[in-house]
Amino acid sequence: MEKIRVFLVEDDPAWRTGLADYLNREADIAVVGEAGSKEEAIERFERCEADVVLMDINLSENNLDGIDTALAFADMRDDCCIIMLTSLTAQDVIVESFSAGAVNYISKANFKEIPDAIRAAHHRQSAIHPTAAAALRSEFRRLKQEEAQKLLSPAEKDILRLIDQGRTQSQIEQTLHITRRTIKNHINRILKKMGVKTSKEAAAKAKQKKML
Repeated sequence: MEKIRVFLVEDDPAWRTGLADYLNREADIAVVGEAGSKEEAIERFERCEADVVLMDINLSENNLDGIDTALAFADMRDDCCIIMLTSLTAQDVIVESFSAGAVNYISKANFKEIPDAIRAAHHRQSAIHPTAAAALRSEFRRLKQEEAQKLLSPAEKDILRLIDQGRTQSQIEQTLHITRRTIKNHINRILKKMGVKTSKEAAAKAKQKKML
């Protein structure tokens, strides 16, 4: 049996070791690489042939640098599926993670769900996370209908409609005949048009407030 190759990015060495051991007990999954920081992850990912990445959103002092790392991975390879490991539930964080290329979001408290999430991601069966879809819908509905008609292009409206229906990324690709990168670009434009505050902006504001 050909195993699903997993690259694990997590700054807590004890949790990383425990999760790697847990995943390696699965007959069809093998952890082929590990990293504990953004820099280490980027360096090792270039040499690692992974099918799925498990990415902790916070790699250093709640800086959300897992999102930046996911963006770097997406630039290096278009075909790798990224699952975010998180204890965060803020809508802006989850939506930005999706726009960075993540296909799923798993709470560390629900680690038993991770093997099935890895399988779903590998087989391109991951539905866009309900929380991310809800965040997009809530922002969309916040706009007046006439404003939405002016702001969003037909392609962007199609993306939101399919997300609302719970379609997987591969289904959206096939339905609209577009690539995953194009989907991500559409989501980024939608968020910008809707005026959604990104997690980076929130982190910068919190840091600035702390310094005052």
